[in-house]
Amino acid sequence: MPVNLFLLEDCQPYPCPKRSSMLRDEFFKTIQSHFDSQLPFVAYRKPKEHVVKSVLQQDTRVHRVVDFTEKGFVFAPFDAHEKGILFPTAYSQTITAEVGVIESDPLVNHLRPQSTAYQEEYMDLVTKGIILIKAGKLNKVVVSRVEKHTIAEDNALIVFKRLLQKYQDAFVYVWYHPNIGLWLGATPETLCHVEGQRFKTMSLAGTQKQQDTQPMRWGDKEVNEQQIVTDYIVANIDGIVTDIKVTPAQTIKAGSLLHLQSKISGILPSGQLEAVVGCLHPTPAICGFPKLEAKQFLDDNESYDREFYSGFLGELNLKTTKNRNTNRRNVENNAYNTIITSSDLFVNLRCMQLKENKAYIYVGGGITKDSNPKLEWEETVNKTQTMLSVLD
Repeated sequence: MPVNLFLLEDCQPYPCPKRSSMLRDEFFKTIQSHFDSQLPFVAYRKPKEHVVKSVLQQDTRVHRVVDFTEKGFVFAPFDAHEKGILFPTAYSQTITAEVGVIESDPLVNHLRPQSTAYQEEYMDLVTKGIILIKAGKLNKVVVSRVEKHTIAEDNALIVFKRLLQKYQDAFVYVWYHPNIGLWLGATPETLCHVEGQRFKTMSLAGTQKQQDTQPMRWGDKEVNEQQIVTDYIVANIDGIVTDIKVTPAQTIKAGSLLHLQSKISGILPSGQLEAVVGCLHPTPAICGFPKLEAKQFLDDNESYDREFYSGFLGELNLKTTKNRNTNRRNVENNAYNTIITSSDLFVNLRCMQLKENKAYIYVGGGITKDSNPKLEWEETVNKTQTMLSVLD
């Protein structure tokens, strides 16, 4: 089916309701009905929140983000030269629901172990990256692979519910457009959060599986990898973001995996969202450093198209109400609420694409001079469990 691209100024908005709150069962029935009608939608929950939101686009046109002044939900690919897909608020209905404890129906899939050919191919790719790094051509490169699993049942909303149930600390989503595809994920990484002029991002790198019986230790490889990402982000946003602050690296948990994370914050002047996203995406955490050389290596050596894997997604320029009065009982002063514009964007990691009774699971890892090809393979195997655990 050909894809028709529309800019927002080319058409008039639909007279649809803007936002409504629903009971949980009604919420999921509404999404399923929209999905059955083959209309575009996204449903998502932010980390550590209890509210699930859904943006239901009312037609099948493909809208693109042009300059990041648009309002809606954006889904952008890994290739920064391609425009992100937008579900515009002017052409969509937004619904919300408190989800509480999620109980999902079982799936009947029985996934088979992957062929050792996957391992050999990936380890060869890692080895190529290490050789270039030791030759001084790269500091770091993030290589990836895709696993294809045949599945008997691909009920997207059941999978989405299982992701909601298992990954409370992640950005969990299901995204669908009939002209583009069906994606789901549970990502631990923020690209950026902008509220008014307050800017936040993170550097996330280094991975190990949580071991309950052993004390957690980070090796030089993981520490150096995380520092490369932090230094790159700070250097690139400096001059756009002011008053930059960086926290020391700390260990965070994402499912059964541990990562190193530093928080980066500052002030972003109005009108600079496009510029700062251009600096951040793709970060060394999902591409490498130097960026152009790492991207060229991936183009030459990765044997598939990442599409939306390691791209970004989230809310773009949405209006939110902030209560300036912290005392909820003081009703009189609650009139002093402020409405501000905020954007909340996440890197599309730990994700999969469902199509034609197949699940395509995307996974990767950062390679430095201290990398070990076999250990890098095992890291990707651990990462695939985020998606496999909700399918099988």
